[in-house]
Amino acid sequence: MNRTLALSLAYLLFISLFTVSEAGAGRDKTYTRTLENYEIPDVMLVNQDNVKVSLRKVLLTDRPVLVDFVYTTCTTICPILSINFTNFQKTIIEESGSTQLVSISIDPEFDTPKAMKAYLKRYNAKPGWDFLTGTRDDISRVLKAFNVFTLNKMNHYPVILLKSPTDRRWVRVYGLIGTSELLVEYEKVRK
Repeated sequence: MNRTLALSLAYLLFISLFTVSEAGAGRDKTYTRTLENYEIPDVMLVNQDNVKVSLRKVLLTDRPVLVDFVYTTCTTICPILSINFTNFQKTIIEESGSTQLVSISIDPEFDTPKAMKAYLKRYNAKPGWDFLTGTRDDISRVLKAFNVFTLNKMNHYPVILLKSPTDRRWVRVYGLIGTSELLVEYEKVRK
């Protein structure tokens, strides 16, 4: 196991223990949940297989969608978000083909299809989890549309968005959420 992944797992364990102890103490969650309306930009992005895809077609599908915003060289928040997606896919293995996970790069200059494919492999991504990148202008439009734009990738937001195919609104989860909490949020969206 590489050092980055080991540190990320240790941090995730810490967050999980903190979340459990906080919940047991009757305190607030470690994340904030809001309902949002987003206008998905009409952009063409490239996935990990170097295939051009319409962002609207990927996100406006007939199945539940989970989206995060990461980059392949991140050593802080991104590994935690990606481990959550890995654990999520392992937990819903029977449904994994009916749920779309999408990671959108916030570092398009570095996140090539080859780098994204290696990243997904590192996290044992199963079919149904795609990684998208594009031009800096297109990625900036996407990040602004979902209210996660930042000038410095090192200060990006720990956000996961969830969407039901039957509702135009998105659930925005801000903060470091554990996999069990993510599954609870997913069940709310899936219904």
